Amino acid sequence: MKTRIHLLSIALLLTASLSAQKIFTRTGYVKFYSEAPIENIEAVNKQVSSVIEIGDGSFAFLVPIKGFVFEKALMQEHFNENYMESGKYPKGSFQGKIKDIGGINFEKDGEYQATFTGTMNIHGVEKELTEKATITVKGGKASLNAKFNLRPEDYGIKIPAGKRDNISEIVEVTVKMDYEKK
Repeated sequence: MKTRIHLLSIALLLTASLSAQKIFTRTGYVKFYSEAPIENIEAVNKQVSSVIEIGDGSFAFLVPIKGFVFEKALMQEHFNENYMESGKYPKGSFQGKIKDIGGINFEKDGEYQATFTGTMNIHGVEKELTEKATITVKGGKASLNAKFNLRPEDYGIKIPAGKRDNISEIVEVTVKMDYEKK
């Protein structure tokens, strides 16, 4: 009986230890910006979920498409209905790895350069992506910041000919995540 209790205690400690190896957020930030001759377009989403497995560098985030907020309600409506088809494709996601996770000390304050690679899924289209990020550790908490460019056409997002001057061929994406230990 004592042996079972002891084994159960060890199992619970290992589980707690393993789960402490994950950091997460449910309030991540993703912004996209499109500079175009007629009008710049910007939208922000603060409903992003993300997790990093510190041990192996597994990294993922999930973005609810309807969570993007625009300055103009009509832009938001067109974005969801005409371009992103958010009823059909309600989420965007990324799943991959932080390649140089071993060089990041999550216990020591500092700024670390990292490369993440994996699969971005937007509008039902999956594309391999490799980008740079900065991971900052301060006071026992970690944050991730990245900025990169995406092409809507690479993800099957069609821009009607009459709107091509309104939307840039390349959209700048900014990602900011402030993580907590799980």
